[in-house]
Amino acid sequence: MYTAFFGLNEKPFSITPNPRYLYMSERHTEALAHLIYGIKDGGGFIQLTGEVGTGKTTLIRGLLQRLPENADVALVLNSQLSATEFLAAILEELGIELPEQRDSLKALTDALNEFLLKNYSNGRRTILIVDEAQNFAVDVLEQIRLLTNLETAKHKLLQILLIGQPELRTTLSRHDLRQLAQRITARYHLEALDQDDTDIYIQHRLKVAGATRPIFDKSACRELYRLSGGIPRIINVIADRALLGGFTAEVGQIDAALVRQAASEVYGEDPSLNRGRARTARIALIAGLAALFVGAAVFTAMRLVAPADRNPVTAVSPAAGGSASPAQQAGTPSVPGQVPLTSADNGSVAAAPALVSDNLSQLLLTSADRTATSDAFTQLFALWNVTYTPGPERACEQARDYQLECFFKQGSLAQLERLNRPAILTLQDDLGTSHQVVLTSLGRDDAVLNIGGDTVQVRISDLSRYWFGDYLLLWRPQVDNVRAYYQGMNDPAVPWIRRSLATIQGTPIEPMNSDYFDAGLAARVRDYQIERRLTVDGKVGQQTQIAMNTDLDIGAPQLARLN
Repeated sequence: MYTAFFGLNEKPFSITPNPRYLYMSERHTEALAHLIYGIKDGGGFIQLTGEVGTGKTTLIRGLLQRLPENADVALVLNSQLSATEFLAAILEELGIELPEQRDSLKALTDALNEFLLKNYSNGRRTILIVDEAQNFAVDVLEQIRLLTNLETAKHKLLQILLIGQPELRTTLSRHDLRQLAQRITARYHLEALDQDDTDIYIQHRLKVAGATRPIFDKSACRELYRLSGGIPRIINVIADRALLGGFTAEVGQIDAALVRQAASEVYGEDPSLNRGRARTARIALIAGLAALFVGAAVFTAMRLVAPADRNPVTAVSPAAGGSASPAQQAGTPSVPGQVPLTSADNGSVAAAPALVSDNLSQLLLTSADRTATSDAFTQLFALWNVTYTPGPERACEQARDYQLECFFKQGSLAQLERLNRPAILTLQDDLGTSHQVVLTSLGRDDAVLNIGGDTVQVRISDLSRYWFGDYLLLWRPQVDNVRAYYQGMNDPAVPWIRRSLATIQGTPIEPMNSDYFDAGLAARVRDYQIERRLTVDGKVGQQTQIAMNTDLDIGAPQLARLN
């Protein structure tokens, strides 16, 4: 990870919302003030619009933290609902029992009205926040208008905050929606950051992450603003990629050139071509990458629970009796729909590609029904000669049944080459859809991927356009506790570290059977890490253990080498 390289405690530009990183520009502060005033003043209907990634969600989080204690909030995030589903979602958000006639708009509205009257009589106010409103069908927008009719003689029973992209303003200007538009009592459009705010925003996030020195120079900040147009979400994506590029190139400070390179990798084309399009379709695409890294992040889902298989693939079962031996599990069985794999002399996964692709995005689009997380786990488990069963049990828990562990990281292909294990990569096609594929072979210019059971050779330059560094691999620990071992520890695993390094390096590390991790052993670990181009910290963590397993040739599947 680049965090240690730059002296950071964590990734500063993660898209995952984190209150600690909240930065309120002058525009955000003004917009929040408008929202708070509208709510406290009892305004019935407020509209907030802004381009994708300008911070609307940030504002809502700020608003929710500042609402009075006597407020009940219903937050509707799904814009693909029918009118009845929309009303039912509001009732569920407010904890209202659904009526027996759940398909009746009248029954749902009556139940809501009864709750609102009771809430009002108890001195409480009810607020409805509707996000992504530009996507709602006209009949749902009409239903929102009808909700504004729920009132007493003097007060609105329901305050509504309508949030959406700029298209919402266009939608509400339609003649058939004029009655809805006329009900809106306050409007605010959120603009992107300017250059000064962009500079402050970048430094703010770096400081929160633990930076003690300037990491992005002035030229980098200017370039970030130019390429992102001041949209925070795109700043985050490009800046994160630039830090990864700096880490890979071992450059301690990010300049404009690294930012341009990062933007090129993110946009998938020359950044200069995005001056117009980045504010339209491309902005939507890049902002859509958030789906990969936020609450619905695919690899987060991998670590929690694998989703149901969209297109089940039957993997080869392990040896009878459950867990297979390391030697048995090193085999490379065939999987239905997959080009047969053969095991090379060094235990690597050798694959004969079914085809060579020069259009990876198109290939992903046509394979979308076979690139779910469960599909990728099926393929990866099969390379270890074990079975993955899609279901409620977490994939990594299933792996432990076979004495395997999951290792999730963000890094580079060079790092994967050093770890030398097949790995699941998350790729993003040109429409912003994520796909899980398995990397099985790697060369200087090409890589071989298992995409939904098909083995495909692609150019690394093409792969880099759609892969943003997240990977997951399996490995087999040789010690009981999966943890980092470091100087000063007494642990039964330390003799294994001593013996293993002695075998790899060719000289003993006395006392060979000692449980104590002393300074001499730490020095040998650092020498090994330098030689293998690992993070040099003298600790035997997962990466170092994986590298040692490879050098010890324990019989694990490895990446095949392409000429």
